[in-house]
Amino acid sequence: MAKRLRIKPLSEDVIARDRMIQASPRKVNLVARLIRGMPVARALDALKFCKKAVAKDVSRTLQSAISNAETNYGLDVDLLTVREASVGKAITLRRFMARAKGSGSPILKKFSRLTVVLCETGD
Repeated sequence: MAKRLRIKPLSEDVIARDRMIQASPRKVNLVARLIRGMPVARALDALKFCKKAVAKDVSRTLQSAISNAETNYGLDVDLLTVREASVGKAITLRRFMARAKGSGSPILKKFSRLTVVLCETGD
């Protein structure tokens, strides 16, 4: 059995999770790769102009992390940076489509999890 990796936040890190994004982890990771290591304002702009459909879900999770930082920790939004954006597998819905001669072919609807970790950079 595979070992599960846990994200261990530092004391000043802020985490936001989205557990049921209806897209494959491979597609979500393409968008999450864009924002890793970016300042928050630049990451939001990059997601705003990204043509991928899943960019809206990633942007929503990033916005949630930003508001968590403001309300729960009192951090300054201008100093926040995306430290980590990790993607994992969630459930897979299995559907079947009717085919010729009474057979069926599977349709797999994959879901993913997204974890965004923000940290405050000292300027």
